[in-house]
Parts: sequence; structure tokens; C-alpha cells
Amino acid sequence: MDVRLDAKANTSGAHIFAAALSRHGVRDIFGQSIPSALFLCAPQFDMRQIGYRTENAGAAMADAYARISHKVPVVTAQNGPAATLLVAGLAEALKASIPIVAIVQDVDRKMTDRNAFQELDHLELFKGCAKWIRRISEGDRIDDYVDMAFTAAASGRAGPAVLIVPIDLFDEAVGRSEPQRQASLGRFPLDRVGPDADAIAKAADLLVGARNPLVIAGGGVHVSDACEALAALQETASLPVATTTMGKGAVSERHPLTLGPVGYYMGTRGRCKFLRPMVEKADVVLLIGNRTNQNGTDSWKLYPSGARYIHIDIDPEEIGRNYEAEVRIVADARLAIEALTAELATRDLSARHGARPQVEAQIADGLRAHADEMAQVVDMDQSPVRPERMMRDLGAVLEPNDIVVADASYSSIWVANFLEVQRPGQRILTPRGLAGLGWGLPYALGAKAARPDARVVGLVGDGGFAHVWSELETSRRMGLPVVLIVLNNQILGYQKHAEKVIWGDHSDVVDFSPVDHASIARACGVEGVRVETPEAFLPALEAALSAEITTVIDVVTDEHAYPPVTIFEGNERLNY
Repeated sequence: MDVRLDAKANTSGAHIFAAALSRHGVRDIFGQSIPSALFLCAPQFDMRQIGYRTENAGAAMADAYARISHKVPVVTAQNGPAATLLVAGLAEALKASIPIVAIVQDVDRKMTDRNAFQELDHLELFKGCAKWIRRISEGDRIDDYVDMAFTAAASGRAGPAVLIVPIDLFDEAVGRSEPQRQASLGRFPLDRVGPDADAIAKAADLLVGARNPLVIAGGGVHVSDACEALAALQETASLPVATTTMGKGAVSERHPLTLGPVGYYMGTRGRCKFLRPMVEKADVVLLIGNRTNQNGTDSWKLYPSGARYIHIDIDPEEIGRNYEAEVRIVADARLAIEALTAELATRDLSARHGARPQVEAQIADGLRAHADEMAQVVDMDQSPVRPERMMRDLGAVLEPNDIVVADASYSSIWVANFLEVQRPGQRILTPRGLAGLGWGLPYALGAKAARPDARVVGLVGDGGFAHVWSELETSRRMGLPVVLIVLNNQILGYQKHAEKVIWGDHSDVVDFSPVDHASIARACGVEGVRVETPEAFLPALEAALSAEITTVIDVVTDEHAYPPVTIFEGNERLNY
């Protein structure tokens, strides 16, 4: 619907706001009624409200929506306690460079600083979890500030922008700003910044002269929508490519030059355990959109200290943060990769192509050794069910356009290590910015809202799922059917196992009372299936994928099963 507002006529601030959001391509707003005036007029502008049950889940939904759609999402909240619940979700998005515009309703302007109901200093509240925060004070500046918020969120290193709006401004009769704004700023990256030609040439020199080059792609490749460009670079220059957890999907893991995810999970059963020497012995390392954080580098022990580093990132402060970069390329990842590929195509790549068969054989041998080790150390038919068995069965039915999301902690690591990406750009969403629990189900709902045609599967632990059970009702009410697999081991897994490894004992609260999550699902009006044997999982999964309603598959899993985290390697304390 094309709703035009007369610039000279007075209308409510809510209508001006809705028109501005519509201009930026917003069609879905994650919110729980408030700001009521905004939501009441949103349908006039072809915008629907996706009504979360809790603000923290709503922020996570918006995060996943952005990652899948490349649209800047909008999430709303009321002042005070509701606003505080946005903090965790916005903090994840800030660390992971995901743009979100948060609209926070504030108290009436006449009531400011009078201890009005749920009044809070929101400017201070959001300082640690947003890149831009403003409070609108004048109705005729709404268009200006909405545009500023979208620009801040989607440009440079993307992240959350918070717009604080007094409640009375939504109801106030106001005019539009003059001159009228026409820009549509709702997709990202908003401004693609190209690389310096000299830096690209230096990077090409290093890669051509390297004996053991390696690319390690991070989540910035997805943010930049640079997966196809990276695949072209991999093929053009015969470069082996590894990824971080958030970078998983940047390249196909069926490509003979792809290692897979590298980091702190390269212990026994880890996909890349036997490929660790390729990382440690690399002489030139190309980092792309990679924060070189603790987990991704195995506490900064994995990446070679003697290597020469080329670092591509939109944020100059990330370049060389932990590994000094000989070549700094401050640019949009896609543009930088395309420029580097073009430069390399003009060079003599015979040495790289000549080394390719040996590199491919080394990767194939490492992956084959991983498969052999799995066959020796994991009983796929045991009960309680092993997560590795579940990932094998899930991988067998996944299609290239399916979306898989995971909660933080063990769920992210099971997915990273034991699902194979079938094509460049396939999305495996994990909350690794801050890695807080409770993201799995809302991630699934946000991804489904962004891609209604896609099959969305979520993997969560029983600990993380307990944060957001209520959003099962959201999935039903909002028509967002997903498949949710719950690893029900009745413990807070990572915490219990880490405590045993570090201190030799565990605190009492890491053990849970039995919970039937399938019954909770049915009580919310969706499907719930209890799985207690390994052979029952795949039929339940296939039925869930073909259903038109959310299905929770509650799988009783082995509490002694832990992912291949390196600090757990060979630790007898886990044999309890």
C-alpha cells in the first residue's frame, strides 16, 4: 500500500514514524504492543508486528532476521524494565556487527526527571551495547532521526542503533521535516568502502610467494554478503580456506580446499583435529572479517606466531588487534576479496596451482582421519542418544537452502563441527558475539520471519531452552513454524564439565530436575515429540520437517557427551 502523507498537513508522530520506517523497507517490526500508537497505524503502511513474549527474545529474533535478510530490522520496547531486557540481545549484535534499530518508548516529555512510572536514564543504559543512541525531542525531526538511526546501524562496522522516543511525541500532531526525505537506507552494508590498491597488490605479493598460505574467514564475510566472492578467490588462487564458527558457511565444506571451522574445538572428534598442522604451519595467513577472539584462536595458541598476516576488516581497530598485520586492508570484505581475486588473476599462479593436489590430499587425509576416529570413539547406537548421531541424521536430510540455528554453548559447537555446509553462503546461525544462552528458539523464529519459504531447524540445550519456552506460543500465534531439537541431558553441560575439569568438582545447580519439553510444546499448542532411542530420532525429524506447525523434538541425550573442546582433551575428571 502506497500511503502518502501531505507534507503541509498535520498528522500524528506515529504516522510520520511509520511512514519513515516503510520508506526504509521495513515490513516486520518485533514488538510487544508498545509503542501502541505506532503499531496501531503500522498496518496502513504494510507493516506487521511480530509479537514476542519477552524483549530479550525479541532482540534475538531481530538479530537473526538481519543475518538472513540483510535488511535492518526494527525491535521495540517500553521504557524501564522492558528496555533493560533489550540489552543482552543488542550486546550480542554489537559484538557480532549486526545492525538493529531499537525504538524505545520513553516517558512523556513533561514528566522527564520527575520519577515518572518506570522512568530510567536510557541514554546511559545502552552505552555499552549500542553504537549510536539518541533521544528525539521534536516531532518535526522524526524523519531526520530515523534516517540517522538506519545510517548508523548499517554503515561502517554495523551494529545496534537506539532511538528513544517520548510517548507523547507519537500522539502529537506534527508536520514532516522539510525538505522531505526520500532515501531508503534499510539494507546493509549501506556504504561499501573499497580497498587501497597498493594494499591489495602487497597482499597478492605475499600470497603468490607463500609456501603454505591459509585463509581464515570470519563472520564479517556473511555480514558483507561476500561468500560467492570468497568462493571465487578460493578457486582462482587455489587457496585453502578455514572458517571461524560465525564464518561457517562462508565457503562450501564439500570443496576439496576447505578445512572447516578451526578454533578451540579441535580435540578428539573435532572435524579439523588432524588439520591443525595446516593452521600452525601456515606462513601467510589471510584473515577476513575475523576478530581473532579467544575461542576462535584456541586462546591465541592456534594461529602461528611466525606467520605474516594480511587482515581485511571494515573496522580498522580489529586489524592487527591480536596478530600484527603486515598488510592492513580497511574495506568492505566483498569489495576487498573481489579486488584481491582480480589482482591475483594477473599474477603467475603456477606455484599455487601446482601445490593444489598436495594441499587437497592433506585436507582429504585429515578429514578421513576424523571419520576413522569418530568410528572408533563414538557409539552412534548408544542410549541415551549421542549428539554426534543426531547431527549425522540431521545432516543427511538437510538441503542447501535450509537454515540451521543453534543456541550458545555446546549447541553451537555440535553444529559447527558435525554439520557439513553444502554451498557457499549456506546459513548456520550461532550467537558467538557474546555467546549467551537463550538465543536458539528466537533465532529460529527470526530466521523464519525473514525467509518464510525456508525450512528452519534449531538446536538448543535444555538449559538455554528454559530461558525462552514462552516463545513457542509466539511461533504458533505468528505463524512461524520451525523445528526445534532439544538436547535434554538434565545438566548445564558446559558449566558442569568445565567445573569438573578446572576444579575437580561441580556446583549443585548445574544438575536439573527432569523436564518433559515435548509436553510443554503441546501445552503451547504446537507439536511435541519425546525421543529416547537413537533410531527414533530420524523419523521424528523427517515428520517435523514436513509439518506445518512448530515441532519440539525432546531428545534424551548422554550427559557425559561433550564436544571436542581442547581444554577437555584427555581429562580423566570427565570420566565420572
